[in-house]
Amino acid sequence: MKNRRDFLKTTFGAGLGLAATAFGAASPPPKKRPNFIFFITDDISPEDLGCYGNRVIKTPNIDALAKKGVRFTNSYLSISSCSPTRCSIITGRYPHNTGAAELHTPLPGGHVLFPKLLKDAGYYTVMSGKNHMGTKVFPAFDTISRGKGPGMEEDWVEILQNRPKNKPFFCWFGSYDAHRKWTKTKEGTDYDPEKIKVPPYLYDGPRTRQDLADYYHEVSRTDYYLGQLYQELVKQGVADNTYLIYCSDNGRPFPRCKTRLYDSGIKTPLIIAGPKAKKGSISNSLVSVIDLSATILELAQVTKPASIQGVSFAKVLNKPSAKVRDYVFAEHNWHVFQAHERMVRWDKWLYIRNAWPQRQNLCVEGANTDFMPAASELWQAEAEGKLKPQQRDIFMVPRPAEELYNVAKDPHQFNNVADDPKNKKILEKLRAVLNQWSKETGDTIPENPTNDRQDANGKENPNHKRGTMPGTETGATKINNPGPIREI
Repeated sequence: MKNRRDFLKTTFGAGLGLAATAFGAASPPPKKRPNFIFFITDDISPEDLGCYGNRVIKTPNIDALAKKGVRFTNSYLSISSCSPTRCSIITGRYPHNTGAAELHTPLPGGHVLFPKLLKDAGYYTVMSGKNHMGTKVFPAFDTISRGKGPGMEEDWVEILQNRPKNKPFFCWFGSYDAHRKWTKTKEGTDYDPEKIKVPPYLYDGPRTRQDLADYYHEVSRTDYYLGQLYQELVKQGVADNTYLIYCSDNGRPFPRCKTRLYDSGIKTPLIIAGPKAKKGSISNSLVSVIDLSATILELAQVTKPASIQGVSFAKVLNKPSAKVRDYVFAEHNWHVFQAHERMVRWDKWLYIRNAWPQRQNLCVEGANTDFMPAASELWQAEAEGKLKPQQRDIFMVPRPAEELYNVAKDPHQFNNVADDPKNKKILEKLRAVLNQWSKETGDTIPENPTNDRQDANGKENPNHKRGTMPGTETGATKINNPGPIREI
C-alpha cells in the first residue's frame, strides 16, 4: 500500500544539519537525565529473534542487547495493527481511546504526546522512518525525517552525529522492516528455506518456506541497524546513559499472526538496555506497549499526565520479577477486513471475545493472493484437503464467540477450553474483567462499522467506506480511566 511509505520529510526551525546550531543556546538539563532510542520495527514476532529461541535467524546485535539489559517474555501490544499501535504508544492510550483505532486513521489533534512532554522538558526529540500516525504528531519532534533506504534506517547514525550535544535526546526510529514487499540488501542476511522451522499454524510448503526466509532477511536488517546505532552511542561515549528500546508494532505478516489476538500476533519482542536495566535478565512480568510512555517519562524525571492509561514498569528494569500488572488488554479492529475482537491476558489464561463470530477472521496477510505466498499456499492446501486442524483457523466460519486458552499448556492457543466445565469460574472471571474494562474505558461495538475493503481474494470492494470506530458513541477519546490493572 503506497501510502504506508509516503510521508513528509519535515524539520521544525532548522534542517537536520543545522539542528545543533539551532539548539545551541539552550541551558543544559540535569546531568543524570538519560537519553532514549526507541527502535520500533514493522511486523516482527518475538520468536523470530535469536534471543527468543529461534535457532535459524541471525540477530547477533539484538541478542547482545538482551545480554546488556532486560528481555520481556510477556510484552503485549494494545492492537496488532500498524498505525493504531503507533498511535496507542505515542499517547499511552488504548486504540479506541485515541480516535485512531483503525488502520490508516491519522491520530486526531488534542492528545498529549509523551515525546512532546520530553521536548518541553528540555529533550531534543527526533522522529525518523515510518511515521504512520499523521501530521498531528509533528509538534512533538524538533526534527522529522522520512528516513533513507528500503527499511528507512540509513540516516539514523547521521541523526545521532548531528544532534545538539548539550541536550539529552529522544529518538523515535521507525523501520519499514520487516514489511512486505520484501527487499534484499547487503545489510540483511540470506537464509536457506530448507532450514526454516515453519510455525505449526502455517502450511509447510516451498512457497511458505521461501516467504519466511525472505521475511527473515528483513528481520536481520533491523539487527544490522541496531548494531550501527549502538556503535555510534559507544563512539560518542553516551551508551551507558542511553536507554535502547527494541520492539515491534504487530506480529509477523503471515496468516493467523498480524492483526490477531493470539500470541503469534499480539505479542511483541521487547528488549530494553540502559542505566537502570539489569544486565542479562529476563522478565516474565506482564507489560503493555501503552506502558512505554509512562515508563520513559519516569526514567526521564517527567511527570506522567492523567491522559496516559498505561503504568510505568521502570521498577521491573531493575527488578525483573516485579509486577506492575495483573491484566493486559488488546483489541482487533478494522484492518482492511471488518473485525471487533477483545482480549484479556491474566496469569496463564488468555480470553478472547468476538463480537461478530459469523465473519471469517482475515487480514491482508491471510488473503488468497500471489502477493502473500504463504497465504496462497495455505489456501491451495485447504482446497486440496491437506491442512491439519490447527492450520484451518482463518477458514473457520462461524467462529467461537468466546475463546479461552491456558497459554502455559497451549502456547500456540490451539485448544479452546471455554466450554470445559472445569474452567467455568475462570471464564466467568475474565468475562467480568473484560466487561469492566470495556465499560470503564468507553469501548463500544459500532452499529455502523467500517466494511471490508477487499474480498478474500484481494479484490477491492467498490462500496468500501469508513464507518464508525469503537468508542465514538461514548466519547472515549476524552476518557482517561484505564480499566482494571491489578487485582484487588
